[in-house]
Amino acid sequence: MNAQSKTLPRGLLYTLALGTFAIGTESFMIAGLLPSIATDLAVSVAQAGLLVTAFSLTYAVGGPLLAILSGSFERRTVLVGGMAIFAVGNALAWASHSYAGLLVARVVLALTAGLYMPSANALGSMLAPPERRGHALAIVNGGMTFAIVAGVPLGTLLGTHLGWRATFGAVAVLSLLAAVALALGLPKSVGAGVAPPSLKARLDAARQPGVLPTLVVTMLWGIGTYAPLTYLAPYLAQVAGMPASNMSMVMLLWGVSAAIGLAVGGRATDRFGSFNVVIPALGLLTLAFYYLSSLAGFGHWPLLLTLPGIVLWGMATWGFFPAQQNMLVTRGGVALAPVVLSLNSSFQYVGFSLGAVVGGWTVAHLSAGAVGWVGGSFELAAILLTLAIGRQRVPANAVGA
Repeated sequence: MNAQSKTLPRGLLYTLALGTFAIGTESFMIAGLLPSIATDLAVSVAQAGLLVTAFSLTYAVGGPLLAILSGSFERRTVLVGGMAIFAVGNALAWASHSYAGLLVARVVLALTAGLYMPSANALGSMLAPPERRGHALAIVNGGMTFAIVAGVPLGTLLGTHLGWRATFGAVAVLSLLAAVALALGLPKSVGAGVAPPSLKARLDAARQPGVLPTLVVTMLWGIGTYAPLTYLAPYLAQVAGMPASNMSMVMLLWGVSAAIGLAVGGRATDRFGSFNVVIPALGLLTLAFYYLSSLAGFGHWPLLLTLPGIVLWGMATWGFFPAQQNMLVTRGGVALAPVVLSLNSSFQYVGFSLGAVVGGWTVAHLSAGAVGWVGGSFELAAILLTLAIGRQRVPANAVGA
C-alpha cells in the first residue's frame, strides 16, 4: 500500500491507532492513581508525582534521540519492537514493589512511547494520498483521543478496585495485542524510505522566525495543564472531600470534555484561524484553573461545584492543541510540518514534566488546592507570549494563522 492509492488502508491505520491507544492510556491514567501508588510504596504524593516527571522528560528528550538513532531500521521493526518493549515496560511496572522499580519502568515506557508515536504518525501520513492525509492522521491519533475518553477512566476504575498494578497489567496485555497485530498486519516493506527528521533538521526548523517562541507557548501550556492534572485527586480530596474511588468518574468527565474540545478546536481553527482560537482557549483555561483554586480558599464544597471547572478545563486545554499545531505549521512552513510537530511534541512533554514538578512543589509547600493558581498563571504567561509574537513573521505560503 502506498500514497498513490485513492483509498485509505483503514486496517493498517486502525492497527497503528491501537498502539496510540495503549500509549495514551498509560500516559494519562497515572494522575488518577497517584494517591494509591504513594500509599502502597510509602512515599509522599509529591514524590509519586515525580513518576510523571520522569516519563514526560524522558519522552521529550530520549524519544527523539532514540528515533534518530533508529532511523536506519525498517519502520515495521521500529513499530513492532517499540510496542513489544512498551508491553514489557508495563509488565515491569505491574511487577514493581518499590518506588525505584516503578521509576525505571516508567523511563522504559517513555522511551518506547517517544519512539512509537512519531513513527506511527509518519507511516500513517505516508500510507494515505495527499488529499486524505488529514483523515489518516486523525485515525492514528484517534487512539490517543479514545484513550483520554475511555482508556484513562477505565484504567482508573480498574486501579481503584483491583489496585494500581492491575491497571499496568491490563495495559501490558493491550500493548502485547497491539504488537502482535502490528507484526501480522504491517508488510515488511511498509514505510521504506521513511526516516525521522535528523537533529540538524530539528534545529533548522526551530530557527524559523516565530517557531521557537511558539514552541515555548506549548511548553507553558503543558506546565499549566499538568500541574493541576497530576494532583487532581488530592485537590478533590481537599476541596470536596472526594474519595479516590470516585476518580474514574471525574476522569471520564474530563476525557469526554477533552474529546469535545479537540473536535471544536479543530473546526474553529479551520474557520477562524489559529490565533483566534489559541487566545480564547488559553483564556478559558486560565479562568477554569483560577475558579478551581478559588473554591479551595473557602473550605469544603460539594463535588458538583468543581465539575464546571473540570469540564471547562478539559475542553479548553485540548481545544487549544489543534490550533497551536496549525500555528506552528504555518510559521515553519508546510514543508517543515513533520519536523515542527515533532519539536512541538518534545516541548509539550517538557512542559508536562515541569508541570508535575511545579505541582508537586505546590502540594508539598502550599496545598493541593493552590495548584490551580499555579496552573492558571502559566496559562496567562502563554497568553502574553502569544500576544507578543502576534501574527507577524509568518511565511508567505502559510495559511490559517
